[in-house]
Amino acid sequence: MGLNDSSPGAMRNGRGLSDQWAESVVVRPRTTERHITVHKRLVLGFALSILTLIIVTAVAVVLSVRFEECAGQDRDGVTGESGSRGSGGSAKLNGSRGERTGERADEEAVQPWRNSRLPGTVRPRHYDLRLAVYMDNFTFSGEVSIELECINATRFIVLHADRLEVDRVSVTAEGGAGGRPANRPGGGAMRVHRHFPFPANQMYVVVLHRELKPMRVYRLNVSFDAAIEDELLGFFRSSYTLQRERRYLAVTQFSPIHARKAFPCFDEPVYKATFSLTLRHDPQYTSLSNMPVESSSLSDEDGWVTNRFARTPRMSTYYLAWAVCNFTYRETQTNSGVTIRLYARPDAISSGAGDYALHITKRLLGFYQDYFKVQYSLPKLDLLAVPKHPYAAMENWGLSVFVEQKILLDAEVSSSSYQMELTMVVVHEICHQWFGDLVTPVWWEDVWLKEGFAHFFEYVGTDFLFPKWNMEKQRFLTDVLHEVMLLDGLSSSHPISQEVEQATDIDRVFDWIAYKKGAALIRMLANVMGQPLFQKGLNDYLLSHMYSNAARDDLWSKLSQAMRSEGQDINIGEMMDRWTLQMGYPVITITKNQSEQLPTHYITIKQEHFLYGQEVRSNNSLQWQVPLTVAVGNTSTVCLESLIWINNKTETHRIGQMDDNTWLLGNINQTGYFRVNYDLQNWKLLIQQLHTKPQIISVGNRAGLIDDAFNLARAGYLPQGVPLQLIGYLPEETSFLPWHAASRALYQLDKLLDRTEEYSLFSDYVLKQVASRYHQMGWPTNGPGNEGNILQASYQTEELQRELIMLACSFGNKQCHRQAVAYISDWISSNKNRIPPNIRDIVYCTGVSLMDEDVWEFIWMKFHSSNAVSEKKILLEALTCSDNTFLLNRLLNLSLTSDLVPEQDVIDVIIHVGRNPQGRNLAWKYFREKWDVLNARYGEALFMNSKLISGVTEFLNTERELNECLHGLKEQRQKPNTRAVMEKKICILMRPSRRGNS
Repeated sequence: MGLNDSSPGAMRNGRGLSDQWAESVVVRPRTTERHITVHKRLVLGFALSILTLIIVTAVAVVLSVRFEECAGQDRDGVTGESGSRGSGGSAKLNGSRGERTGERADEEAVQPWRNSRLPGTVRPRHYDLRLAVYMDNFTFSGEVSIELECINATRFIVLHADRLEVDRVSVTAEGGAGGRPANRPGGGAMRVHRHFPFPANQMYVVVLHRELKPMRVYRLNVSFDAAIEDELLGFFRSSYTLQRERRYLAVTQFSPIHARKAFPCFDEPVYKATFSLTLRHDPQYTSLSNMPVESSSLSDEDGWVTNRFARTPRMSTYYLAWAVCNFTYRETQTNSGVTIRLYARPDAISSGAGDYALHITKRLLGFYQDYFKVQYSLPKLDLLAVPKHPYAAMENWGLSVFVEQKILLDAEVSSSSYQMELTMVVVHEICHQWFGDLVTPVWWEDVWLKEGFAHFFEYVGTDFLFPKWNMEKQRFLTDVLHEVMLLDGLSSSHPISQEVEQATDIDRVFDWIAYKKGAALIRMLANVMGQPLFQKGLNDYLLSHMYSNAARDDLWSKLSQAMRSEGQDINIGEMMDRWTLQMGYPVITITKNQSEQLPTHYITIKQEHFLYGQEVRSNNSLQWQVPLTVAVGNTSTVCLESLIWINNKTETHRIGQMDDNTWLLGNINQTGYFRVNYDLQNWKLLIQQLHTKPQIISVGNRAGLIDDAFNLARAGYLPQGVPLQLIGYLPEETSFLPWHAASRALYQLDKLLDRTEEYSLFSDYVLKQVASRYHQMGWPTNGPGNEGNILQASYQTEELQRELIMLACSFGNKQCHRQAVAYISDWISSNKNRIPPNIRDIVYCTGVSLMDEDVWEFIWMKFHSSNAVSEKKILLEALTCSDNTFLLNRLLNLSLTSDLVPEQDVIDVIIHVGRNPQGRNLAWKYFREKWDVLNARYGEALFMNSKLISGVTEFLNTERELNECLHGLKEQRQKPNTRAVMEKKICILMRPSRRGNS
């Protein structure tokens, strides 16, 4: 595409005069010479006057331009160069001196690029993007032509660009918003005054001589060059080894704000547009994108292939995706004609490692179409398994990208927990094709609108695939509800919807509050509404906002309409705003008030903000609208629950007939997002019930009672003895879920006590609780062909057996240790791994911790020789279990300084070393020393930094360690660098953790 140069020396877009000058020319009639008589001195004076006027005007113009350029240079951190490459011949958006503080809104109106958000004066309608990808030197060049609609008159086109070397820029007028062609001389070309980067906001600015007019369509053309980076964001490269040959691929990761690293664009979710992509590359590679290939051609000159992909639907920039690789694939097709392909390394495809994910994806597309009553919008869906990726997966529309560990499955060596995790990742990403791709949150403050729904449907969709797993009613409680309430009870928590202004703030909204609390609130709402009305509201929401954007109020409106359609006048928005705009959650305290005069009984219900640490609960002004379900029971029966809406701090309600032996139970099946406390007599009755006939209380509520009791005691609402008395019934517990809830609570205590004199008493107590059930369940047998395959195994039984073995080995059961050592010894001597896949991680870790250095070297060797991604993962984690600090130090150093440890696994290595009591101080020290390297590599990747920081500080809970952190922060306060930011983040994390643990 030929683009006009906008440098000062070039002709003005093919016209000899500027638009303004040309329009001011007036043609006058000629005057004959005989009518003109002028004195020579008058002519000379007049000429001198004209010359003086011209000189003064020229000086004024020069000074004005220089002033504008200097102002741009001083304030913006860029030069006012009007040349084709911006500052110093290069438009690379890095190394900026940054903005000066104190800028005001009026300046932002004059210079809209100074605002952190795009001005909204123009909107993209369509991108025509053409890229040439050079895999030999990892660079690419591109041309993008963006069709724009002008909303408000402006001389500035402001869009995003980051690390792009912009070459040429041109703008043409296309016509009216309805598509009328421009009928102007010069083909509608507009004069570009200058164009320059503004690195502080990752923006690129095009300044025009004339204003764009509202309701008119224009075309912005930009050519650029960039590198295919090695940092997992934007358009980045990865590699793998096949038959001892290193092979490379390149793939995109644009969420949340990294499309701007690959092409100039309006990189905010609300600026949806259609995209036409063309990729040119070496023919040995295959190229993929969101849509199918529309046309393909080979060049006669260099033999390169050019693939043009079909036009996409309207979507946000961060869902555009492409990849250049030499993968192979397997495919299937849905009943509605959607082609599904899974692309991966050729050896992974030939081994069938992708078949499981391909199979469940086909089923899931049908499930979601039936559930939402909205068809999948694209003709194909590709699943791409890459060796290296910053996240588990990314839901690009029509081209979802997964890290290999989350999509490739070797059924012979994979455990049931690995298969379950892989299943849920696929379920999550397929849900995003509706919640995210089709309907996108307006802005990042409501990211939970897509992530909360996808996380909730991980459990609903998995239940569709495998109903016997009962994920939504059981595993959701421990893995989502209990986990996020632990975080949301800290004083450092935040509302699920939080304001986001700067680009640097976007990463903080992608946390477990958005994912897990979002899922928990959606589950609570679904139970309040009932399944049919919930589905009806979601269908209306998706149909009303498809190919567009939505905010939380749009969702509340559609759900309220669904309720009203059945005569239920519940204002969903009024109810849910309390849950989404306030941090935390309430603890509901229920006490019995028995009246001697009345045959019926009343209960007093009180709500208050639940927080760990009594010292932070002084100002308790938050209130919620709480849908509380309550049941009453005794030793032989339980009555049906009733729903009570709690709107005030304290309320009294009639509950029906009760006597001294009747207990109350709140939050039936834990559908609500809150904790429930009782008077001590009611706790005593519930504990007696669990010890005599626990099955009277549902398995979900048994798990909930354990989690609530431990956390209420930790926060000071209950005496510490209550939860320990409660779990005294566990030797009689036959279900996995209560054991899993107890295990999580006991590991929290383990973190606190493992460096104290009382630790042996605690570990003996745990082993006493575990012993009888552990010996009864025993160890799994390794039968031929079906071990570890959850499609054939009893999931609940396997998980309970695994939980008991993990507890027994972790807390020092001698028989458990002997069995693990025997398995490892047999593997080494026979070179046959007979360890059942479902417990391999436990056996590997236990063996490495108890046996000598030769076992560590054996596991290290197996890690490098294994081709199964699930096996490599647990082998690497096992290496972190050693008691030998030399080996742990060696592993830490190898992880960051060599290719022996995959880049995406480095953070997990550091975290797992930190969980080892012998490696805790090593990981903490290594983390602080290597922070700059780690931050440079992973700093922009969502979750990476927060995951690393929380991981290495997970077991740091002493006064000395907090003081060490604060001392480091004080030293760094004078150094405005990333380490100071790191120190501050760590101290913030440690402070609430200490309060909660004290």
